[in-house]
Amino acid sequence: MTPNTDTRLSALWEGCLENDRKQQEQLYRMLAPKMLAVCMRYAKDKDEAQDILQEGFIKMFKNMNNYRGEGSLEGWIRRIMVHSAISRYRKAKTMVLVDDFSEQNIQVSSSRNGNNLEANELMQMVQELPTTYRSVFNMYAIEGYSHLEISRRLGVSELLSRTTLHRARTILKNKLNSLAVRESHCLAG
Repeated sequence: MTPNTDTRLSALWEGCLENDRKQQEQLYRMLAPKMLAVCMRYAKDKDEAQDILQEGFIKMFKNMNNYRGEGSLEGWIRRIMVHSAISRYRKAKTMVLVDDFSEQNIQVSSSRNGNNLEANELMQMVQELPTTYRSVFNMYAIEGYSHLEISRRLGVSELLSRTTLHRARTILKNKLNSLAVRESHCLAG
């Protein structure tokens, strides 16, 4: 954030603490796009991400007085969004990890085409991961949680966290390799 944005965010935050609904709405409008991007990494689709976003902002507004000014306000709100996504995962934790994914049966090629991959294409690949895999991958690779922290937050063993991350990476590598093979066939054809 720029200093000007930080100043505006601080002013909005002060209004929020005084229960000024207009200030709360402006804070929401200011941060919602960034926070939706965070939620999208954990959700299977945009609708679910928007639900997580709403839950996160509700939690944030209910717990405004818990922000002690340590670290950035935006970082604090971002953590609330991640925790909201994790809470949603834990509530819906009825899925079972499956070894037999059709993506894993894709022929792996040694060619790679990382230079032409758009960020939104990679994001789509992550969103296509099964929920458990997506959650662990995001928490570890993007949010920087350790396997111990992931195991505690998701209620799984550390070994399962490590195994799940490995499987998520394998699926993503296979998808990337498959994409590279398709692109090389298009270029050759």
